[in-house]
Amino acid sequence: MEKINQSEVKDRLIGRMPKIGIRPVIDGRERGVRESLEEQCMNMAKRAAKLIAENVFFGNGQSVECVIADTTIGGVADAAHCADKFKREGVEVSLTVTPCWCYGTEVMDADPFMPKAVWGFNGTERPGAVYLAAALAGYSQKGIPAFGIYGHDVQDAHDTEIPADVKENILRFVKAALAVAQMKGKSYLSLGYASMGIAGSIVDPGFFNDYLGMRTEFVDQTEILRRIEEKIYDEAEFDKAMAWTKKYCREGKDYNNIYNQVSPERKEYEWETVVRMTLIIRDLMTGNPKLREKGFGEESRGHNAILAGFQGQRQWTDHMPNADFPEAILNSSFDWNGIRQAFVLATENDSLNGVAMLFGHLLSNTAQIFSDVRTFWSPEAVKRVTGAELTGRAANGIIHLINSGSTTLDATAQQRDKDGNPAMKPCWEINEKEMERCLENTLWPQAIREYFRGGGYSSLFRTAGEMPVTMSRVNLIKGLGPVLQIAEGWTVEIDPEIHKILDERTNPTWPTTWFVPRLNGKGAFNDVYSVMANWGANHGAICFGHIGADLITLASMLRIPVCMHNVDEGLVFRPSAWSSFGQDKEGSDYRACQNFGPLYGFGK
Repeated sequence: MEKINQSEVKDRLIGRMPKIGIRPVIDGRERGVRESLEEQCMNMAKRAAKLIAENVFFGNGQSVECVIADTTIGGVADAAHCADKFKREGVEVSLTVTPCWCYGTEVMDADPFMPKAVWGFNGTERPGAVYLAAALAGYSQKGIPAFGIYGHDVQDAHDTEIPADVKENILRFVKAALAVAQMKGKSYLSLGYASMGIAGSIVDPGFFNDYLGMRTEFVDQTEILRRIEEKIYDEAEFDKAMAWTKKYCREGKDYNNIYNQVSPERKEYEWETVVRMTLIIRDLMTGNPKLREKGFGEESRGHNAILAGFQGQRQWTDHMPNADFPEAILNSSFDWNGIRQAFVLATENDSLNGVAMLFGHLLSNTAQIFSDVRTFWSPEAVKRVTGAELTGRAANGIIHLINSGSTTLDATAQQRDKDGNPAMKPCWEINEKEMERCLENTLWPQAIREYFRGGGYSSLFRTAGEMPVTMSRVNLIKGLGPVLQIAEGWTVEIDPEIHKILDERTNPTWPTTWFVPRLNGKGAFNDVYSVMANWGANHGAICFGHIGADLITLASMLRIPVCMHNVDEGLVFRPSAWSSFGQDKEGSDYRACQNFGPLYGFGK
């Protein structure tokens, strides 16, 4: 983080960044008890704050700020003072810590909309674990789910180390809770509406409001056409963007039949149009003060959109160049202005896949892959078609992730982690050479005009190397509500000749990621085919890293049950109340989510 100048980091969305509130609670009995615990209790809070500050960041590289109560909290009055401070400071996440017994409901944080956890110190000198159990019982009785954090091994009272299992749960809780806080009050911007009958692009305002606390904003695609025609964009930035595009975005092979190929002049028009579309979609999401200088005050404000989707097909793409270039560039961690936080923009306005992309971005700070979950290739089918065999991780079969549109260029896998392995990194860890390698490994063929009558350019690359990834998807089920699917696995490289044969059976102008899920021999993860067969929609959101456990924690905060996952059960971390709904974790998740209802559902 040394290269991030915190004073220069700005968030592009309206609203202050959420803070973590840390509440050191204590036995309120004075004349010997409280006084003997003050230092130990407050030091627990300080250690937790240090852990969070050193390990958790926002997507733009900004550090997360922790706010500690002015005093330890021994009763109702102290709790009220703390709540007042947290409100003034913009605290959106509550972490209570204690090494001792405290007065349960008298010292608790009772805000029903603020994610909360309690860390009870596992020591025998004082009953921190007893308070933890009492507090969690109180939260459950009041209908306010809270997470319990309790170390596996007993520590001595003077031990200042935070055990590894406690660290893991604190950080998992904080990352998920910050995701909840960052979505609250922001917008989903629907550019157009339903695309080709795709259910996920039938945007449901009730889901966004009740489960995510988000607005839904609807803007017709003709607004983009108006802004192109009336030059409602920064013309100086457009010139800069065109120069960058011509330098770094190499045009690929034109696969169109000769009668569908167009003139160089038409191609130049399409390049200029897709670059303008990129500027305009970004401005619609987050605003642009340059537009006010041009006399467009209303347009300069944007829609405060943390997430957007572009309908495209077919009303737009039958007439205008497609949005593959804007989607790919905005979803990448860089553009003509340099390295920056990726946007989250869903192809075909698939808002539900966009939500999964947003979850992944907020939890990992990395760019997200949007893909069709296109084809399962069994080893037998590959052998029949290519005459060759799949090997390594791919030996049991592969899933072809491919899509026109918003596959981030980060997915070329040209970035490297500290050990030199292919990676997709937070923007502040990416260097200029890595950005240039991502661009060098991407071609931009003309769109196939049988699909896209208005033309455009699609990104073309093959994800290189083996990376740990997590595929996820939100689906809406009549009578049930939203459910989340999760599949941890890896990207894989296959023999180039096998890739060529398989790729050209579909559309050779689109980017490909070959995906292999981790199997456990049970249910949907019995084999690779079963993962594909149980996937609930035609799209998936793919995030770098194995973040399934973080997604499960986040889903429980939002009351979205998880219907399919291959995460080790020992890593599943949900509010303590979930254990009261049965011993089978999947069933208890469904029952608890139904019982408590959506986070912002106001009693539903």
